[in-house]
Amino acid sequence: MSDIVFTSALGGRSIQAGQDGIALSMSEIAGRGMIDLRGLASDKAFLKAAKSVLGTDLPLEPRSSAGNGDIAVLWMSVDQWLVTLPRARTAELLSALGEAVSGLFAAVTDMSDARTIIRLEGDGARQTLMKASSVDLTVAGTDAGFVRRILFAEIAALVHIVSTGPDVVDLYVFRSYGDFAWEWLTRTATQASAVPLFAPQAAPAV
Repeated sequence: MSDIVFTSALGGRSIQAGQDGIALSMSEIAGRGMIDLRGLASDKAFLKAAKSVLGTDLPLEPRSSAGNGDIAVLWMSVDQWLVTLPRARTAELLSALGEAVSGLFAAVTDMSDARTIIRLEGDGARQTLMKASSVDLTVAGTDAGFVRRILFAEIAALVHIVSTGPDVVDLYVFRSYGDFAWEWLTRTATQASAVPLFAPQAAPAV
């Protein structure tokens, strides 16, 4: 019997800025596992249990994130967090989290195969995403660590601003929409369309 081998949605696809007229660097982040963690933010026992495994407090501020080394915890809602980490460590952390919150009003689910992550790097990354969403990603507060669910090109997605200057932004989409999102981005991130339409503009000369 052949072994089951993981294959990412986009096969590790990547493209560098300047290649084929693309203004941004783009790549699929294929080596990340994802764990859906649910529990009550008002339950101190739950928060303590999660921290004992993750090594960081759960982010309680809406649209925020926290991290510990190669583990990132993204706020999804008042009782839901998405934990991302190296795929090879997912099973171990999943088991540890499940044991830590056992007996509490909580749930831990492996969601590693549910989504794919497309990383955009370079100036204009936010503006490229905004071409397919009504959310303004340039306003105050959208700094490194910012997380928000958006409707992107008519599909459900999640944006995580990893770092700024230049921008590094991760776009999470459901696996079945990975190819659609990639093709959409490569067609709208060309140098010819890299115009910061939504960024602050200088006042016209009088």
